[in-house]
Amino acid sequence: MSGEASSRSLLIVISAPSGCGKTTLCDNVRSALPSVKRAITCTTRAPREGEEDGEDYYFLGEDEFLARVEGGEFLENAVVHGNHYGVLKSELRARLAEGNDVLLNIDVQGAATIRERAESDPVLSEALVTIFLNPPDLSELENRLRGRGTDSEEIITQRLVIAKDEIAQSNLFDYTLTSGSREADLEQMLRIIETARNKISEDISDSE
Repeated sequence: MSGEASSRSLLIVISAPSGCGKTTLCDNVRSALPSVKRAITCTTRAPREGEEDGEDYYFLGEDEFLARVEGGEFLENAVVHGNHYGVLKSELRARLAEGNDVLLNIDVQGAATIRERAESDPVLSEALVTIFLNPPDLSELENRLRGRGTDSEEIITQRLVIAKDEIAQSNLFDYTLTSGSREADLEQMLRIIETARNKISEDISDSE
């Protein structure tokens, strides 16, 4: 990815346990900041009601997904809850090259891979900002998962076990915020983005 992005673009990576509300938060951030673009993730899971291909995700068959993995087309990819997810390099490169900030909603595994890639990519390293959204507590997270009405009891139990491990890795992120109301989450997120943008501007000024 070297040399592809504007030096002032941010790659904002947000991760959270399933059911924490990060998708809603990302939607609210993009509504508040139209210049922040979303990188669309590829997945092999079936679309949920109301989801559209090319808008919410790129829905791929497993054979096509694995062929793209073999071709080195993904910046990161992982298996989550039995389904493949991944971010195409071309998707991210196009957004950053336009000089836009990019908001990437991915799981903890994916965030770890991107941090690792950034260690050897100066452009990615300069742009990268990682944020972890914590649930208020596991009981509230369980209530939110049940309230969605989309998962079986087995899946809910599995998601809660995974959530404990993900929360334990929150210290690896640049910023953490604890989910409250939608309004409070958005306010915290906008404050983090502003802080990160100021920091990258200061770093660029110091290097000139």
